[in-house]
Amino acid sequence: MIYLEHFGLREAPFGITPHTDFFFTGANRGGILDALTYAAVNDEGIIKVSGEVGSGKTMLCRKLLDKLPKHVETVYLPVPSLSRNEMLEAIAHELGVALPDSQTHRMMLALQAHLLEVHASGRRVVVLIDEAHAMPDETLEEVRLLSNLESERHKLLHIILFGQPELDERLNNKSMRQLRDRITHNFWLAPLHLNDIGNYLMYRLRAAGYRGPDLFSRGATRILGKASGGLTRRLNILADKCLLAAFADGQHGIDDRHAKAAVRDLQPRAPRRAIARRTADIIAVAAAALIGVFLVAWQIHQPDEAPSTTPANLELRPNNPSQPSSEPEPVDRPSNKEMAQRDTSASHNGPSLAERITATAEWVKATPDDHYFIQLLSTDGNNDAGVQHFIGGIAGKLDARHLRVYHSDLSGRDRLGVIYGDFATWDEARAELAKLAETIPEGKPYIRAVSKLK
Repeated sequence: MIYLEHFGLREAPFGITPHTDFFFTGANRGGILDALTYAAVNDEGIIKVSGEVGSGKTMLCRKLLDKLPKHVETVYLPVPSLSRNEMLEAIAHELGVALPDSQTHRMMLALQAHLLEVHASGRRVVVLIDEAHAMPDETLEEVRLLSNLESERHKLLHIILFGQPELDERLNNKSMRQLRDRITHNFWLAPLHLNDIGNYLMYRLRAAGYRGPDLFSRGATRILGKASGGLTRRLNILADKCLLAAFADGQHGIDDRHAKAAVRDLQPRAPRRAIARRTADIIAVAAAALIGVFLVAWQIHQPDEAPSTTPANLELRPNNPSQPSSEPEPVDRPSNKEMAQRDTSASHNGPSLAERITATAEWVKATPDDHYFIQLLSTDGNNDAGVQHFIGGIAGKLDARHLRVYHSDLSGRDRLGVIYGDFATWDEARAELAKLAETIPEGKPYIRAVSKLK
């Protein structure tokens, strides 16, 4: 960051990638962490942590991984959009367990045998699942079944779910009552209160090496608190913009001007012409509606024998000369996938989406079942534009020869996926996954077997 030396910082204080050195213990964060640590080590049921997007759930999860005692073995699943067998495989690989085959029952027996050995040695296994609200129903059901693994007296696996409020909504469904009944602790990670914003900002600055007086004025703190809604991710983005604005001004303090500039930059307003155009359209539509009401009322009050002076085919339109006087004929627009299939040139962006899907299908057929790849993205089957945007964003960061796109409609779910690599062993895939965490920090890639894609 260009402003580090200006403010006497050794690193950026307001990054959005979770960094446990910047964990803020105020606003009950520290209390929740202590309670989670105790519950993970001593209690038997499933633990759930809920919070809004950007409230700090992943940071809390990472900090908990660091704080759990050494006799606790941990499994961290950052991407829960796995099938039930894929989740079992991921847990088994983290624990170093060789699973016999893809039959769920046999996989569970092998996992249970290993967990009994771990329990007999005085150790404990805790599974932390981030973004649990995105889990498929069948995988959530598998979480319940995993919680049933036990010895004569104790549970063999302890599970902590981190998710958005949508997780609470799903658990309230009648079909989820058995899983809901197994949750013994519920924690809510609330947004920061306005009174905590200043302490949070200064804590992050101190952790990054700042040694001066309070950097943010009271007015700036209040502006950032209201604009962020107390959500730490948004607050970090705004605070970083404030530092950049103050550096550009040559100042060593953050005042109201810098805070307002940061808010404007994060939430840009529409250009004045666009606002004026929308306002004019609204006024024109309202005027047309009023005229229509007037004409209807006028006709109602005319004598029955008086002929109507309003033509039957009169069309009331906003008085906007830039619009045509008649409606255009309806046109059947092609779907996103049809448009992608027609676009086979795409010379400036490499292969088209249709070409990538075809090439990937051939690769899947030719690749051994026991090979692995890394799942980068999974999205709706009609989200062609989103896939193209994602590929454009990582262009140049990865080897384009190993970047692939597949289409799947398994079980009636129309999906598009972006995957990367071809690895003969799990260890090779895991080594590449570690590199991707630095190359694409905003994503949450994970490893899958080619047999699953087939």
